[in-house]
Amino acid sequence: IGTKSEYRKLLRHVGIETVNLYAAFLGLAVALTEEHGEIIAIVPRSFCNGTYFRPFRQWLLERTALVHIHVFESRAKAFREDDVLQENIIVHLERGGFQDAVTVSTSHDTTFSDYVARKVPFGEIVKESDLELFIHIPTLEVNGSARLFSHSLQDIGLEVSTGPVVDFRLRDHWLQKPKGKAVPLLYAHHFKDGEFSWPFAHKKPNALVLNDETRKWLMPRGWYTLTKRFSSKEEMRRVVAYVVDPDRLPSDLVGFENHLNVFHIAKHGLPEDLARGLALFLNSSMVDRHFRNFSGHTQVNATDLRAMRYPSRADLIEFGNWTRNQRDMSQAKIDLFLEEHGH
Repeated sequence: IGTKSEYRKLLRHVGIETVNLYAAFLGLAVALTEEHGEIIAIVPRSFCNGTYFRPFRQWLLERTALVHIHVFESRAKAFREDDVLQENIIVHLERGGFQDAVTVSTSHDTTFSDYVARKVPFGEIVKESDLELFIHIPTLEVNGSARLFSHSLQDIGLEVSTGPVVDFRLRDHWLQKPKGKAVPLLYAHHFKDGEFSWPFAHKKPNALVLNDETRKWLMPRGWYTLTKRFSSKEEMRRVVAYVVDPDRLPSDLVGFENHLNVFHIAKHGLPEDLARGLALFLNSSMVDRHFRNFSGHTQVNATDLRAMRYPSRADLIEFGNWTRNQRDMSQAKIDLFLEEHGH
């Protein structure tokens, strides 16, 4: 829903602030429900996290108790007649109800033949310290979480930002082949199957001309950990991380395109082992399960990565040091290594 649209104004008039029509309908249903009346909705999971939905989550949680959330494990099977890009949930709310433990259930599809349910304390659904009020749906057990999900990004001295280069705004400065005062412009396609390949023949540019217009969007060369903001359908994991090796870059500055998230220290690179260890952690199946517990869409935003918890800085550096001597970095090997270090 556009910020200045008529729908947005009408919703605001009744106290509902949301960016999405599905959430708007759910909000209007809640607004029309009497005290202790019940609302059951099949609705996209997107309102459960993301900064844009924070006002809506606050509004909803102030007025209702979460009674039951059901998740379908297969998007394709539950709603195969529609081209559904994100998970849908069934949510049961009580207007003005007492917030007790929440029933969380799953089934693979709409036959409910493998239906499983359990009671979860509300504090595991909405964390008490979370100002964003993300609604976690812990359907997947995450083993080893005590040690590996114990620190905030701030605790380990890191920041994460969306790649600062919005390429179409700098179209006049594109270069397909780096020449003269050129600066590498890195996209997700420069990291194929875990390998860094730059320059790479593509419709998008490989570099930017270095001048006053482009300089302000660039970062100094260094070791960085990157994740894609959008994972493709064929990728097994939501979070796909890469390491940028500064020795592979021919310039003192580098551009990161907007479809990447960049982990940095005050807009500078990381120590090598920290960058490597962070990428190892992010590429684990454990992180994939952890991430899916609070995000139902395929997009991985910097806000989501800030909300996550991480191992200690010392542990990440130890992980990175271990990766230096590994030739085979299969998924099984990454997962086994982290399971051994998770307790």
